[in-house]
Amino acid sequence: MARQQLKVSAAADTASWCLALSLVALLLLCSLGAGGAGAREEAMLPQVRGAALSARPCEEIYVVAEGETLHSISDRCGDPYILEQNPHVHDPDDVFPGLVLKITPSKPR
Repeated sequence: MARQQLKVSAAADTASWCLALSLVALLLLCSLGAGGAGAREEAMLPQVRGAALSARPCEEIYVVAEGETLHSISDRCGDPYILEQNPHVHDPDDVFPGLVLKITPSKPR
């Protein structure tokens, strides 16, 4: 009986070590893969610059493009209340490409 309990205990220890090593390997693999995936996602985003930037429509859901500021979006779309409608924007100077904003456009495009 004692010998059988030792075998079960040894098997449980081996299984737990294998599971722990597998988990560590999976975490390392995921962390290494995340950097590459982020780079691929950034490469897939369209770059909007120059004339294409000013030709973008002012819709209720607006995604900030590279080179835009809250002031430029407000001027172009005619919405002076962008900050009030977007409580997730804590700092008006911290606007980045891909940020999603809710605006109320008053100037039709």
